[in-house]
Amino acid sequence: MTVINGGHFSDLEGFYEEVSELFMKDEDWKVGTLDGFDDILYGVDSDITWKDSQKSKEDLGFDLTKEFYENKIRIGKPFNMEFIQNKLNDLVAGNGQTLFEILVEILKSHQNINLILD
Repeated sequence: MTVINGGHFSDLEGFYEEVSELFMKDEDWKVGTLDGFDDILYGVDSDITWKDSQKSKEDLGFDLTKEFYENKIRIGKPFNMEFIQNKLNDLVAGNGQTLFEILVEILKSHQNINLILD
């Protein structure tokens, strides 16, 4: 069983550090994007417990997600501005996913992973 400890981080970069330590110990690169996180999970076949998931749900919630999208818009290319703006609009309207929800969805999309939110 693998444990993602929500007490070890409070932002997306900290989450990436946590999962890099868990899944990429022997690699010379670290996870730094949502796509990268999704990619490393293809080799995982286990139960994953997300300890302190309620803290992570709050930390990676609306405010941080809004800031995440606004930063992408500020950076511009190579990001698809229309796509990102639509994601931000959905979030602000109460219909979009938070970063926490996106990460949970990524984890649950892998059939060999059984996610336990603790």
